[in-house]
Amino acid sequence: MSGFQILPNLIFLFFVFQKKAWHTIKTMVNLPVISPFKKRYSWVQLAGHTGSFKAADSGKILKRFSENEKECFERLMKDPLRSCVPCFHGVVERDGETYIQLDDLLTDFEGPCVMDCKMGIRTYLEEELTKAREKPKLRKDMYKKMIEVDPLAPTAEENAQHAVTKPRYMQWRETISSSANLGFRIEGIKKADGTCNTNFKTTKTQEQVLQVFVEFIEGNTTILKKYLKRLQEIHIILESSDFFKRHEVVGSSLLFVHDGSGNANVWLIDFGKTTLLPDGQMLDHRIPWQEGNREDGYLLGLDNLIRILESITER
Repeated sequence: MSGFQILPNLIFLFFVFQKKAWHTIKTMVNLPVISPFKKRYSWVQLAGHTGSFKAADSGKILKRFSENEKECFERLMKDPLRSCVPCFHGVVERDGETYIQLDDLLTDFEGPCVMDCKMGIRTYLEEELTKAREKPKLRKDMYKKMIEVDPLAPTAEENAQHAVTKPRYMQWRETISSSANLGFRIEGIKKADGTCNTNFKTTKTQEQVLQVFVEFIEGNTTILKKYLKRLQEIHIILESSDFFKRHEVVGSSLLFVHDGSGNANVWLIDFGKTTLLPDGQMLDHRIPWQEGNREDGYLLGLDNLIRILESITER
């Protein structure tokens, strides 16, 4: 995120100083970022809409209210997936704004390393694509983003216009990363030393992704095995989840978190674009997406993630 723009997900990391040590007030977000330490809550937003997250009491975080996301969490709290997502604590008002209240997933970690993996073969809803086509608009800003990544990507016509349409950009964006071919992409990483890397726009092949994971865990096989076990558990739960079968899961992420003590876990986060299907419709989550079938490729991505982590253990 800091260097790249995606669909409007929000990026935060909070810090608090307590007498003898720095402690992190963490968020369930797409990508933690670094801000100067201050004696009270201090946070910096690198992308998204300002004011979408606030710190809350007792290991909780507030996220700007979304009716769709609220309804998803209400259903998730009654589903086997409850154990794989942040606990939902209802809706609250703060400073004239409405928020959903969720568990702060990083509470039990000391100096956490965090990775965000955006799941699925696409990060836009079919409705977004249809709407953008109905009112095609040339976007110079998206053209600029495109040529910054790949100067050869635009067509001759797009180069002449110095602009691309939103549908064109949205679909191109998925093909340059591992989203289209592996069913997930790495959004960003924050290490325990505070360094932040968001330069994964063109991380596409299985070998490239594998190397990122190896660097992320710093060769710690204990953490690797915990991540692998957790992903396998999530896989089993997803297969049995009625929520998962009946929802198009787009724009959601897996949040990987570990620290120096060997504590490690993974959660599903971000359900603002997760959409309940019409009555009776269910998704396979592996079938290739064709416009109209609403397949998201989530399990395709999870299968590949598990296979990549397994291959690291074999090296």
